[in-house]
Amino acid sequence: MAVPASTDLVSPEPATRKRPAHGARGARQVPLGPLVGLLAAGLLVSSVVVIGLGAAVIPPSATARYLWAGVTGGTISADEVTRYQIIWQIRTPRVLLAACVGAGLGAVGVAVQALVRNALADPYVLGVSSGASVGAVAVTVSGGLAAAGVYAVSAGAFLGAMAATALVFLASWSRAGLTPLRLVLTGVVMSFGFQSLMAMIVYFSPDSEATSMLLFWSMGGFGAATWGSLPPVVAVVLAGIVLLARQGRTLDVMTFGDETAASLGVDSTRARTLLFVVTSLMTGATVAVSGAIAFVGLVLPHLVRILVGATHARVMLVTPLVGALFMVWVDLLSRTVVAPRELPLGVITALVGVPVFIGLMRRRGYLFGGR
Repeated sequence: MAVPASTDLVSPEPATRKRPAHGARGARQVPLGPLVGLLAAGLLVSSVVVIGLGAAVIPPSATARYLWAGVTGGTISADEVTRYQIIWQIRTPRVLLAACVGAGLGAVGVAVQALVRNALADPYVLGVSSGASVGAVAVTVSGGLAAAGVYAVSAGAFLGAMAATALVFLASWSRAGLTPLRLVLTGVVMSFGFQSLMAMIVYFSPDSEATSMLLFWSMGGFGAATWGSLPPVVAVVLAGIVLLARQGRTLDVMTFGDETAASLGVDSTRARTLLFVVTSLMTGATVAVSGAIAFVGLVLPHLVRILVGATHARVMLVTPLVGALFMVWVDLLSRTVVAPRELPLGVITALVGVPVFIGLMRRRGYLFGGR
């Protein structure tokens, strides 16, 4: 996705004007503790409710009982086996994966917007998702990574994402280190290159399976979620969120520009390299299991800033919870609105994200990198 350069990215503000690159002006902040508790409770309740909804509706009380039996190894009656399998084997890993991906995309969106100092940046601006798509389609067409079994496509997508990360890093590195402008422009250009490569692979493919795979990776979905696919992505996302949360002050300082960051004792090149690696790993892990889901990492960080202010330590604590809660309900809509078919996740997130983003731009007192 091409990202227009914001005022801050093209012409950084002088160090004397110490305000964040984007945020709410004069907004009353919501108390952080009660908000986090409310979001955590809402996520827990929503997960139980959503797991019980679908073609076969199961009451929350029964859903909770089946979940408890699955966690503790408890017993259920013979006439409940089918409903238990629906809850535990099909819907639970899907909802957990949705929550994990939503949390990861939200956190990466916050970090990337500070990393490239662009309020219009999202987790996919650095070309990682396009590289993952190439890897997934290549594995599908060639039949490679057969040893990975059902996880071959996800493995290929992750390897493609890491290859894209390395290429973007090498192409954007200069004697001045990683600069926001070079990084975002290299990412955008590489995205176009990867998309062309992917289109060529699909064009010369002898069957239509690669085309279907391309559609999946371009709009996202959790239909392939299993218990086996959860541990790797959960580990990467949780570790990444913790690390990014510990970089809250660094993210705050980087929004003022490299000169101001240096005067405050922050090595922008080193910090930007670390953030680039962490966000790329998180993006690659999420895209590998869900495809590219637009607008989550772009819009949610801005909504959270309105609630809790622009301080990254606060934003990074709340955004993953909001992302997880949002994605759980989006996934429910994707599998119920046009049942028995599934609506691609990207369709729903775009339908929600576009009007919300336009509303944010028209909201008085909110700055997108400039006036």
